[in-house]
Amino acid sequence: YRSGDIGPLPLVATDGFDCSATSFIPSPQGVTIVDQENLPSLVDALLSDTLETSLPLFRSELVLCGTIVLMLLGRIVRGGQHLPAFWLALTGSVLAWWLAWPAGGAGRQELFTGMLVHDSLTSYMRLFLFSFLVLFVVLSQLTGIADREDGQDYYTLVLGATLGMCLMSSANHMLIIFLGIEMASLPSYVLAGMIKGRSRSSEAALKYAVYGAAAAGVMLYGISLLCGVLGTAHLPTMARELAALDIPAQLAGGQDQGTLMVLTLGGLMLGVGLAFKLSAVPFHFWCPDVFEGASAEVDGFLSVASKGAALALLLRVGLGLGYQGPPDPLAVRPMAAMATTTTATTTTATMPFVSPTTSQPGTQNLLLPQSVPPTTPAPLAPVRRFAVILIALVAMASCTFGNLAAYGQTNIKRMLAYSTIAHAGYMMMPVAAALAVIDRNLGHAETAVSALLLYLAIYLLMNLGAFAIVACLRNALHSEEIEDYAGLIRSCPVTTVMMTVVLVSLIGLPPLAGFWPKLRVLQSLYEAGGFLMMFLLVVAALNTVIGLVYYLRVAKTMCMDPAPDPRGAVRLGWLPVTYILLITVPILVFGILPEEVAHWANQTAQHLFQ
Repeated sequence: YRSGDIGPLPLVATDGFDCSATSFIPSPQGVTIVDQENLPSLVDALLSDTLETSLPLFRSELVLCGTIVLMLLGRIVRGGQHLPAFWLALTGSVLAWWLAWPAGGAGRQELFTGMLVHDSLTSYMRLFLFSFLVLFVVLSQLTGIADREDGQDYYTLVLGATLGMCLMSSANHMLIIFLGIEMASLPSYVLAGMIKGRSRSSEAALKYAVYGAAAAGVMLYGISLLCGVLGTAHLPTMARELAALDIPAQLAGGQDQGTLMVLTLGGLMLGVGLAFKLSAVPFHFWCPDVFEGASAEVDGFLSVASKGAALALLLRVGLGLGYQGPPDPLAVRPMAAMATTTTATTTTATMPFVSPTTSQPGTQNLLLPQSVPPTTPAPLAPVRRFAVILIALVAMASCTFGNLAAYGQTNIKRMLAYSTIAHAGYMMMPVAAALAVIDRNLGHAETAVSALLLYLAIYLLMNLGAFAIVACLRNALHSEEIEDYAGLIRSCPVTTVMMTVVLVSLIGLPPLAGFWPKLRVLQSLYEAGGFLMMFLLVVAALNTVIGLVYYLRVAKTMCMDPAPDPRGAVRLGWLPVTYILLITVPILVFGILPEEVAHWANQTAQHLFQ
């Protein structure tokens, strides 16, 4: 039995073992076969998997759950309103961040009977999300967005959304994909409308909720189509079922086109939900209005944490449905040679993949090799080709539209909203490159995934720094219009210089940290090769040049334009300035010494494909 399977798990037993009275428990080594008459064995196996394997690897998320429960209890217990919400949220965030550091090996481990997966990408995204969460909680306290009255509610929503994003980044099952997206989205709708007495904030929350509900409905229907056709909701099993359909043969013979149409429609609908979370074109329309109406702090949360989790999920789905791992020389053999180990109460059977070169009757080519003869199309090649074309087109449209639409913006938050749309396009490009080259060269695929992970790490500093400065200047200027930033260099020199550093890094110019991720993205596109990837490379390079204008326009306004006469000197406290320096100085450091972050991203990508 595997969670989400609609039909029985396909298994061929040897040595005369009767499969008709068995249950199947998935494990990293194979499939444990438990006699149904011995129910305690089944319960013990499930308890052992949950208590000894799954929960210890899920401890960071459990800390977030415990922190949320304490904050909710503070709302209903007498005197609970006096609990220091900030310190409770900060303590829970730091503890979750500390527990998220990987201990031991970085091997792939399925959790909770295959619902989640723990691997190098999970560890990387946990550290990414919890690092951002710690910095975000401190920013919320400094800017005063989480006041004493609503602090517990605010931090509860933030922690709940982060928990959903953790599930998104470690999802191994279609049900968890949907639940993770909804757990991240629902608190975000409320956070967008947290500013009391402001009609534009309420309008932003309403638009976000309406668009999000529509996208969720479309995505859920697409998931139901995919799971209905393939008979499972478990991502690796779905990949095996897709391979078993032999789509290249169906396309060549023109048979069973109805099944292929349903799969294509389901994939497009699933893409709608992912594109909405990424604010990618053409599902970006909510982003500028929500960013303008919500507070700058919430905008930073949506632009960094939400986008990072959505990109990790896009990578999960792309690799999960289009790649089945490198061939194992010990496991590549016919099913008849399957090794079976029998004990008194259980029988553990290793279920190998079949070699693609094996031509014995009754076997299926379930393993995607690294190199396939030209006369034998890889079984998942059409799935990857469909995903590559779709992701590449959306990436090009998002990148170009975001940069062009940012030109005429007068509100700094609205301009940064279009900037996040453009950066979503940049970060989708290495996903397309990885899927395009994964069956030919795993090294190039690792380069593409590493480029995405490096981009995410630097993007955290750049976008959080930008929105933190906007939030601090809002409290001092009581305005978020770009023209009101004129002449800030005279009264806030440190903040102005740091804002200029962030803007130039967002462009991708050396010697700042934003240069290296874009260079790695271009490298991954070049290594992938092919007309589409080369065209994508040209589009990315041209859009980098286009972004010069609107980013530098803000820097020119702050540094060169004269300050308006009625405005006096603008002063920020030493705590906000210290926080801004803490966020932005690493942009300078990693621009000169990017090896540490790059090495971390490279190691994560290498372990992901092992």
